[in-house]
Amino acid sequence: MGERVGIAVIGLNGAVATTAAAGIAMIRAGSNDLSGLPLASRDVEGMSAYRDLHFGGWDLSHDDLATAALKHGVLTESDLANGAASLSDMRPWPAVGSTDFCANIDGANKIAAPGHRAAVKHIQDDLARFKSERNLDRVVMINLASTERKADLAADALSSVEGFERGLDSDDSAISPAMLYAYAAIASDTPYANFTPSVAADVAPLAELASQRGVPIAGKDGKTGQTLLKTVIAPALRDRALHVDGWFSTNILGNSDGLALDDPKSLASKVDTKKSVLDQILGYPVEDHIIMIHYYKPRGDNKEAWDNIDLTGFLGQKMQLKLNFLCKDSVLAAPLAIEIARCLALAQTRGDGGVQDQMGIFFKMPQTADGGEPIHAFGEQQLILDTWLDRR
Repeated sequence: MGERVGIAVIGLNGAVATTAAAGIAMIRAGSNDLSGLPLASRDVEGMSAYRDLHFGGWDLSHDDLATAALKHGVLTESDLANGAASLSDMRPWPAVGSTDFCANIDGANKIAAPGHRAAVKHIQDDLARFKSERNLDRVVMINLASTERKADLAADALSSVEGFERGLDSDDSAISPAMLYAYAAIASDTPYANFTPSVAADVAPLAELASQRGVPIAGKDGKTGQTLLKTVIAPALRDRALHVDGWFSTNILGNSDGLALDDPKSLASKVDTKKSVLDQILGYPVEDHIIMIHYYKPRGDNKEAWDNIDLTGFLGQKMQLKLNFLCKDSVLAAPLAIEIARCLALAQTRGDGGVQDQMGIFFKMPQTADGGEPIHAFGEQQLILDTWLDRR
């Protein structure tokens, strides 16, 4: 019998979280196989089984998870009846929210806390109760919430651990909800991963605190669709000496992630992480690397991504490559969130603390232990993860 691992999700009623929770419930019930789970074929000593994962978490919406899932349109009533009926009995805990950091996302299910310290204590109390009530061996936290605007990294509160502690005491406005959750996790020795582009455990004081306490952390911004293809195709173009003159990317999506990104400040955070991969892989700056994301409500979770790549080859001849990826956003993201949770739990079991470089394959902007430039090429990332998984 493996360890029972709790996954405490920020944004539990979102499309990704409800899809992940339903998938695990259906696996436990025997009504779903392990299709689409990247590590399902790996027999890794000490890694928790899928059926031993248990979900809880926070959301600004107080709907039960079944109701939330149906609203997102990823799962049907038939899916929920086929092994995932337990979602009807699951409701998120009150969450920390801020329309200053995420203008288009709000809700009534908020933590009633008078300041930053009180909010952190509330989050940590939730984690302790979750572990006790569900009889869990360990808990990990994953941020699946909507994208926040960019943080003011020059603020004193974000410059050092001591500055962050002072910022908590003074309710410094530079500290975002994402940072409060990350701090609450790290300070209670709970492994943490950031699946969003928001600044959280990658901010200097929290990365340092995680290293000091030996708490596994990873992030940021899940690499699911368009950027995944970039990190697969760009190395091949590089190795065939096909020069990338320009790469134009555009997306349409209509889910809550798209709604959050309809705010220009949140969009800027997302574009930054999506733009980070090409220059490192290719070894030169792509001057015309353009990324556009459009909220288009009729599509819901069915995202469409178009890419046009302009190339120069032998004898200076010009060529083009065009991609059209019609994907289901949450169906790509949910399995990654599940595998990230399993890897975080394994890292803590093994005594691996601080930034987990081997988990970079899951993210658009991988956080690195030394703060240096991350590796983005998919094949290289896979080798690093495989080596770590095979470690005895």
